[in-house]
Amino acid sequence: MSDIDRPHSNDRLAASLFAEVLIADQLSRNLISKALPRGMQISHFSVLNLLAHVNEERTPAQLAEAFHITRGAMTNTLSRLEWAGHVHIRPDWDDARRKFVSISPSGRAARDAAIAAFMPLIADVVRDIGADRVRGALPVLRELRLRLEGGPL
Repeated sequence: MSDIDRPHSNDRLAASLFAEVLIADQLSRNLISKALPRGMQISHFSVLNLLAHVNEERTPAQLAEAFHITRGAMTNTLSRLEWAGHVHIRPDWDDARRKFVSISPSGRAARDAAIAAFMPLIADVVRDIGADRVRGALPVLRELRLRLEGGPL
C-alpha cells in the first residue's frame, strides 16, 4: 500500500495542502496590499476588478455572493467605494428596494493603477517559479476552488 492510499497519509497531505494555500494567501495579500494605491484595500480592488471585468451592473447581493461575504460587509465596501467616487449606485427603476452598482471612470482608473502597481511583483514570482510549473499548478488550484465553492467540477 502506497503512502497516498493510507488514510492518515491523506490527512497529512490535506493538512499540508491547506497550510500552504493559507500561507500563500496571506503572503500574497500582504504583497498586493503594500502595492495598492494609498487608501485602497484588497476588498475595494476586488470589487472594482470584478465590475471592470464583467463590464455590467451588479446588485449588492450579487456582489456579496460572488465574494462569499455578507450583504452587510458588501454594503460597507460599496459605501467606501461610492464615497471615493469609484462606483455608481443607482436604484432599480422597477423595484425601488433593489440597487445596481457599476464602476465609474474613476474606479476603472483606480483599478488600472492598482494592477500597474502590483502586477510586476506577481509577474516576478511567476517568472521565478517558472511559467510551466505555474501552468501545471493552475488546474489543481482551480479544482480546489471549485470543490470548496460547492460547484460542479
